[in-house]
Amino acid sequence: MAIASFRSKVFLAALLTAVIALIVAGGMFSESMRQQTDERIEQSLMAEARLAADLLAPVVFPPADAGLATFDDEADRMGRLLGARVTLIGPDGRVLGDSAETLEAVASMDNHGTRPEVLEAKTLGLGRAQRRSDTLKIDMLYIAVRVQNPAIAFVRLALPLTSIRQQLRSVVSVTVLGLTVALAGAAALAWVISGRFAERVHSIAQVARRYRSGDLTPPALDYGDDELGTVAQALDRSVHEIGQRLEDLARDRAQMEAILAGMIEGVIVVDLQGRVQLANGAARRMMRLGELAIGRHYVETIRHPAIAELVAGALAGRTPEGLQLSPPRDDSRTIMARAAPIASSSSHGAVLVLHDITDLKRADQIRRDFVANVSHELRTPLTAIRGYVEALAEGDIGAEDRQQFLAIVARHTLRMERLVKDLLRLARLDAGQETLERADCDVGSLVHAVSADLGSMLEERRQRIEVTIASNAETVNGDPAKLHDALRNLVANASTYSPEDTTVRIDSSRIGSRIVIAVADEGPGIPDEDLSRVFERFYRVDKSRARDPGGTGLGLSIVRHLVELHGGTVGVENRPEGGARFTMTFPD
Repeated sequence: MAIASFRSKVFLAALLTAVIALIVAGGMFSESMRQQTDERIEQSLMAEARLAADLLAPVVFPPADAGLATFDDEADRMGRLLGARVTLIGPDGRVLGDSAETLEAVASMDNHGTRPEVLEAKTLGLGRAQRRSDTLKIDMLYIAVRVQNPAIAFVRLALPLTSIRQQLRSVVSVTVLGLTVALAGAAALAWVISGRFAERVHSIAQVARRYRSGDLTPPALDYGDDELGTVAQALDRSVHEIGQRLEDLARDRAQMEAILAGMIEGVIVVDLQGRVQLANGAARRMMRLGELAIGRHYVETIRHPAIAELVAGALAGRTPEGLQLSPPRDDSRTIMARAAPIASSSSHGAVLVLHDITDLKRADQIRRDFVANVSHELRTPLTAIRGYVEALAEGDIGAEDRQQFLAIVARHTLRMERLVKDLLRLARLDAGQETLERADCDVGSLVHAVSADLGSMLEERRQRIEVTIASNAETVNGDPAKLHDALRNLVANASTYSPEDTTVRIDSSRIGSRIVIAVADEGPGIPDEDLSRVFERFYRVDKSRARDPGGTGLGLSIVRHLVELHGGTVGVENRPEGGARFTMTFPD
């Protein structure tokens, strides 16, 4: 840009010289013209004032006390003839007429006997003054001349200085215009001489600025065939090659960031010096890293000895074995960490990949528990069945014992059948294969049907069902069969874990826009540490809540799945007066 700057400086210097010369010449000419114009106008105004005094001298005017109309008319007439403001002043300084004021305004004008031009006219016969008019509030040139008339002592002519300046400005404007045209011609000539070279340099500079702003669109510009054009073309090709590489890098980085952001695995990249260069969102969450982690040493940011040893091995060029660990300040989760070295022609370092396997371990543990529970639940009745079948096979038992053994075998067989049915139903619920046939269900009818199903069980244990249904919670929207199964399981559970001769309470109420159906028993309650797990499959609470050997251990889990299928929630709490209270909450 040095050539363009040099050319601009030369052109501006010449232009500045011409402008200064124009200003000096214009100023001197303006001052000279102002003085000449002021003198000419002042002499002309004096001559007109003397002429007006001579014309007024022989005129006979009525006494001023008779009225000022004659004087004001004469002042107006002379003002129109002379093109100036004419003021007639009496011997006592009183204004008798004024061409710039109405008759009413003339009568109220101040006494002009003390005006500078009037005082000078009293002494010398002619007075001159430049001052601001108290009446018109503008700068005026005043000329006052003594009049040889008994009624009129002085005639004063006034011309606004603005009119004088306007006459001068017109002359100066023409002069300045001529000088400006001459200056423009000289500037145009200088511009044309350096034009072509300057245009090329300016065009190259514009392209460079556009490149600097990030716009690498190829310009429709002919750089020329000389040395300047050759240099410009070489630079242009270099810029486009670099721009293409930067675009490729930006696209690759955007793709990499999108991939890393969508990964559930945590990824941390460190350079050869051990400084963290990249950490995706999953890694930040797992290791509780902040935004300040980038650029700091991995030992300062991760602060986990096992991971530090893993990364150190990768930076040393080894591929260490993966390890399982718990993240900082969160022992409930398990992470599998693996590190590998990065080696390329341009960079070295290590990459750390973190897999959160907490859910996998939990699922594996659930699977193990499930298999163990199912094996236990099946082994107990199968053992009993096998024992009684072997006893029956011996053939040396009486008819009464045979019937008793067969009844026991049938009961355990029925229990295994219920267990298998419950397992199959849970499998369907987990797979989303259970569908809803919604309808408005009457809660009272639902409770009555469940009471009828469990009538023999309740009668055997001398238990009663007490029902309370609020007026605004008499119906619930859902699948009648599935709601019946859920409520039946809760009532059966309450009966099982309540002593004989007790009451099972069922109530339906509305809380906001949701219907809550609750089943409360009078049993021993549930330990606080077990409240959050009672809806798990095969989960058993403290032995103080004796379990019915005929149960499958899946009833409450089925209740939770059925209620959640309706978009509701289940809950359990201990009653202050004793016993447990299970709730099913459904959207209205």
